Amino acid sequence: MMRLRNYFLTGIVVTAPVAITAYLVWAFVGWVDGWVKPLIPHAYNPDNYLPFTVPGFGLIVAVVLLTLVGFLTASIVGRAVIRLGEYVLDRMPLVRSVYRGLKQIFETVLSGKSNTFKRVGLIEYPRKGMWAIVFLSTDAEGEVADTLEDRAGETTAVFLPTTPNPTSGFLLYVPKSDIINLSMSVEDGAKLVISAGLVSPEFQARTKALAKEAGAVVETEES
Repeated sequence: MMRLRNYFLTGIVVTAPVAITAYLVWAFVGWVDGWVKPLIPHAYNPDNYLPFTVPGFGLIVAVVLLTLVGFLTASIVGRAVIRLGEYVLDRMPLVRSVYRGLKQIFETVLSGKSNTFKRVGLIEYPRKGMWAIVFLSTDAEGEVADTLEDRAGETTAVFLPTTPNPTSGFLLYVPKSDIINLSMSVEDGAKLVISAGLVSPEFQARTKALAKEAGAVVETEES
């Protein structure tokens, strides 16, 4: 009975991540297709000629178009068009704030030059004696640093994510002395947040040990 239990749990450990990943990829492809395919001219949409839909065609078109936009933006004409568009957006108060914020976020994330979210830590939140996982960002700069009178760079920005959706959360400025740095990677920290504490490095080690134990049972039976 114990062997059957180990086989079953090992099967879950092996197949569940693959199945969930495949489902998420399929859902993402379907989501992109749902947005892009209706915009494709009728004459160029293969779904109108084939007896079945072509999954991923909308994603391919989106990748090609984004690459083409990037290529055109690198040219003189493209840069002129971008400057004209930004000039128009700057004349719209609300739209201007949203556009500038989104542009700065994408430039920071995609440039690879920032040290954003390279460490994981713990802070006491929401009250003393309770601890929350945070991702360390950058030291306080500009007006924030001046307002806090932080001349020595002793205050850092941290992102406090929500569970199970880590894309939302709170930006906090915390003294470095109040942060406990963890040795886990950002990826492990994200897994911990998404799983609401169910998946931690220790738990992963346990599942690997369980799989190894099941493998040892199989080898013993064969011998």
